[in-house]
Amino acid sequence: MQNPFAARDTDPPSNPSLNRRRLLQTAGALAASTIVAPTAFARDFGPNAEPQRYPDPDIVVIDAKRFKAKVGNTVIKRLYTGCLWAEGPAWNAQGQYLIWSDIPANRQLRYLDDDGHISERFRYPSQESNGNSFDTEGRQLSAQRTRLVRFEHNGGTTTLAEAANGKPLNGPNDMVVNPIDKAIWFTDPGYGGINLYEGERAAAGVTQPNQKEAVYRIDPTNGQISKVADDAFKPNGLAFSPDYKKLYVCDTGITHYPNAKNVVWQYDVNGDKLTNGKPLIDMTLDGKSGFPDGLRVDTEGNIWVGAGWVGDGYDGVQIFAPDGQRIGQIRLPETCANVCFGGKKRNRLFMTASQSLYAVYVETQGAHFC
Repeated sequence: MQNPFAARDTDPPSNPSLNRRRLLQTAGALAASTIVAPTAFARDFGPNAEPQRYPDPDIVVIDAKRFKAKVGNTVIKRLYTGCLWAEGPAWNAQGQYLIWSDIPANRQLRYLDDDGHISERFRYPSQESNGNSFDTEGRQLSAQRTRLVRFEHNGGTTTLAEAANGKPLNGPNDMVVNPIDKAIWFTDPGYGGINLYEGERAAAGVTQPNQKEAVYRIDPTNGQISKVADDAFKPNGLAFSPDYKKLYVCDTGITHYPNAKNVVWQYDVNGDKLTNGKPLIDMTLDGKSGFPDGLRVDTEGNIWVGAGWVGDGYDGVQIFAPDGQRIGQIRLPETCANVCFGGKKRNRLFMTASQSLYAVYVETQGAHFC
């Protein structure tokens, strides 16, 4: 199919003195001036698609003074498609590869940075794993159907959490590691536990959570599991601020609770506790609101949220400043579940979106190693 954006006249005028820096500045200005029209996604991301003209119109600058991450001469790339529900991207810096989950297909996939090779069954079966991460020793953490596990360097598997408060967990979703004390923080909304499509408890007639959905912390010295917050209806993705003094948590409770809102919570981190919890981000855009599923933070403290279930012009990644104001957007033709920064410079944003894996280079870096 012909590139629907190819007819746009965005080329700079012929001028021998116009250097590369001015070309990129021009591209950024053009991008900021043409962001209001939503994409109808006639855009082809397939292997035989026409080249996309720079700057990419689906990297949206909402606040040009605060969103500096758009690169004028790069485009959104689809690296893979064929998943049932892509989730949980995590970057391994030592091995230079990305792993992610395809929950209903009961597998994990791996993308190699050196040649783009993709292993479609990196881990199979994966126990319907969801979120993934790597700890400070490079060991993979994975939120399986009803437990949180760690894959050891010797090939073994260690169960880190499968119960709390004397009851089984609902179904862990996402986790992050604080390198200061090596504690693991994770969410337990229970999607894998109560869904037949992405789990197995529903097959036995179990359709309710075992306990109140919450955020937990695993103590690095004794493995003790402590509940640290249960304000969110269904706490989902989570990420620390660059200085590890704040924790952000997505709330996707509207999937099961009519009174829930599509918001991202902010907490102050005080040692092993969370305090001053409050909704920081409202996902409403132009009167429409989608789920904030997963998120990551860049070195400037901006919050990159995978979102969707609204449609063209909304689904993709929403970028917010540390004060919660929306400053940018990456529009995708699919609902985006989660994101992570990776690549050799940690400046490539990977996005797991429904059936596909997307990536784009940005002019910032992920604040954390995973």
